[in-house]
Amino acid sequence: MMKKNNIRIDKFLWAVRLCKTRKIACNACTKKKIKINTIVSKPSKIINIGDSIIFNKNNIFYKYAVIQLTENRLPAKLVSDYIIDQTPQIELDKLKIKNIYPRIIREKGTGRPTKKERRTLKKYKLIN
Repeated sequence: MMKKNNIRIDKFLWAVRLCKTRKIACNACTKKKIKINTIVSKPSKIINIGDSIIFNKNNIFYKYAVIQLTENRLPAKLVSDYIIDQTPQIELDKLKIKNIYPRIIREKGTGRPTKKERRTLKKYKLIN
């Protein structure tokens, strides 16, 4: 694999499989969801070995440390050779909580819940 010293953050996020496409990685950077060493980055920001990446994905802040650089898309097995997952346990717990509590799916066009429906939802703590 070709290794260079000047690799863009959007290309690196795509290469280590944090984003499915380069466009999604670029959009994440422009929407200020990516921080390099606690500084919000643009898609063209050059990343270096030893940098820390904070990725805000669905209000969960994932943290990664860069070990090696690559601009080629990696197989999933090799990703651990290039980045280390340093996500705090508190953030991972948020993910578990989201999976435990179900979301309410209402049929399209049914409008807002009635007062009785809202009370039922509050009883089961599905809304505030």
